Amino acid sequence: MYVVIYLSVLMGKSKMSFHILTIFPFMFQGFLNESILKKAQGNGVIEIQIHDIRSFSENRHHKVDDTPYGGGAGMVMTPQPLFDAIAAIKKKVSEGEDGDLRLQTPVIYLSPRGKRLTQPLAERLAKKHTSFILLCGHYEGIDQRVIDALVDDEISIGDYVLSGGEVPAMVFVDALSRLTPGVLGNEESHQEESFSKKLGRKKEYPHYTKPADFRGMKVPDVLLTGHHAEIEKWRQGQLK
Repeated sequence: MYVVIYLSVLMGKSKMSFHILTIFPFMFQGFLNESILKKAQGNGVIEIQIHDIRSFSENRHHKVDDTPYGGGAGMVMTPQPLFDAIAAIKKKVSEGEDGDLRLQTPVIYLSPRGKRLTQPLAERLAKKHTSFILLCGHYEGIDQRVIDALVDDEISIGDYVLSGGEVPAMVFVDALSRLTPGVLGNEESHQEESFSKKLGRKKEYPHYTKPADFRGMKVPDVLLTGHHAEIEKWRQGQLK
């Protein structure tokens, strides 16, 4: 449940760049090559780079985990590959950014122990930071010394446990990408969705399309009137 992300500004144009550290890089192939994210990458609005943590291991077998001190089931990801991976990414970032911007690049560890990822939090992160670094953990988690020395914040996507940080990384990337100018076709799209500020952080109203009568199930009459004030009143009444 763990990840590190990175956003940058290049040549005066806002651009979100994600550096994702994982031991399962191929898990991201479908996610990155479909739908909105694929288009955003093609347009140069989003840049996503996947880094294999094993490639930073000094172990001759590229091992990245070991048994926990104190005993117990499972394995723990060792600090050396993670320290070196994060250092390498920060060095790469620093070559293209100025010092002040680098200081705004938080390392975020997605963990069940972290604060809950909500729409308001996603909005604050996207507005406050121009860059992030995301780290995907596995097994029983990562060595606490990585968290103490390198992690700026811990974030959770829910009160449950997953096998690793790859799915939380995808959730985080998708949630923040939608808030980046140029990602969605209509810039107002994310402003009137579930949990948006415009809808009072409530769940969005129902949507309907043609036909008006499908197998006896009819679209609410008010939506067919063309009376915008009444339609808006109906929609506000449907918020939960």
